[in-house]
Amino acid sequence: MTVRTDTQSLRRARRAGLAAFVGTTIEWYDFYIYATAASLVFGTVFFPATGDRLTGVAAAFATYAVGFFARPLGGIVFGHIGDRIGRKTALVVTLTMMGAATFLVGCLPGYGQIGAWAPILLVVLRFVQGLAVGGEWGGAVLMAVEHAPPGKKTFYGAFAQAGNPAGALLATGLFSLLSIGGTEWLGTVGWRIPFFASVLLIGVGLLVRLKVEESPVFEETTEDTGVPILYAVRTNWKPILLGICVLPVAVGGYYLVTTFATAYATDPAVGVSESLVLNALTIAAFVELAVSFGAAWLGDRFGRVRVVVIGLVGVAVLAAPQFLVLSTKNAVLIIAAFVAMRLAMTATYSPIAAILSQMFRPRARYTSISLSYQLAGALFGGLSPLASTLLFQATGSVWPAIGLLIGMCVLSIACVLAAPQHTDDV
Repeated sequence: MTVRTDTQSLRRARRAGLAAFVGTTIEWYDFYIYATAASLVFGTVFFPATGDRLTGVAAAFATYAVGFFARPLGGIVFGHIGDRIGRKTALVVTLTMMGAATFLVGCLPGYGQIGAWAPILLVVLRFVQGLAVGGEWGGAVLMAVEHAPPGKKTFYGAFAQAGNPAGALLATGLFSLLSIGGTEWLGTVGWRIPFFASVLLIGVGLLVRLKVEESPVFEETTEDTGVPILYAVRTNWKPILLGICVLPVAVGGYYLVTTFATAYATDPAVGVSESLVLNALTIAAFVELAVSFGAAWLGDRFGRVRVVVIGLVGVAVLAAPQFLVLSTKNAVLIIAAFVAMRLAMTATYSPIAAILSQMFRPRARYTSISLSYQLAGALFGGLSPLASTLLFQATGSVWPAIGLLIGMCVLSIACVLAAPQHTDDV
């Protein structure tokens, strides 16, 4: 009987890991095609012409930031559903919401057709995307980690984390392919194709996600916590704040070295071609995906905190080369710099699911982990590309953005070393 039970548990864990990977891949694909389009075309499609490219990019990044500001609300709403009704229900709803919003972005007419309604509708749909992602990450992480066998929580948590580079790989890879048609075609018609393709991916994700069993930790948690957000704020406010400060690089630094790097590299002052940047991002995303589970395995083997700290040091060291190499326009050097940075980023990101989930005890865990992650996303992820763009526009130098990234590394190191780690005991 014990052998059969262990086998069933392992099968459930693998199924939950696969569902977490597929679901988060699709969610992040939807999120990243918006980020890529915001870097390349949204400034001219959805906003009035100003004659200043960086002003249009900043406006597009402002709508991009709206998605991050919506994410804490999504974490509260779907955290409530996940803590009260179940992780699975919350995750099915978030995936459906994300797919619908992303498809509709692809249908939107531009500023030239409907004027100010274009950016208004774009903001509304971006807000819906943010709500969906705000509820997605915490649930996917918990489904994977709470199903995981003892001693393998970091590895199984990486299934949800690997969805990030997989989604980025799909997004930048498709945009890279579409860029072959030229800048004009990409800016008028081509950018819509990735948004329409989201419908097919959402269908696949729902089929996989509906087959997953509910989290065993949720099923065994019998104490009624009342309203999860109230319990989380009252009981978990200290680890929530600490969790926010663990995540600046894992959530914000990532967008500095991808989204802002794309806008900076393709600025006329730097002059790197869109196709080279997209190719570099695609290769880097592939490498990150390939090593994600290795980084998580190292976390279980040698300590997840140790692996994250090593990664953060690597990001700080590579911050300047990542951006300064762009001025050389050397394809080999640029790709190498992007790959090296994403390797360091993987060490900071892949083990973080287990670290953050184990900072909270099971009661109101979905709400607590979602608040930490999504508030950090709003603060560091939503504002870092916009702040970096404005700093570059004001100073004409990329060094303020480099300094911002290094400062985020210092804060993350201090807080991850102080993070508590619990078990799944209620």
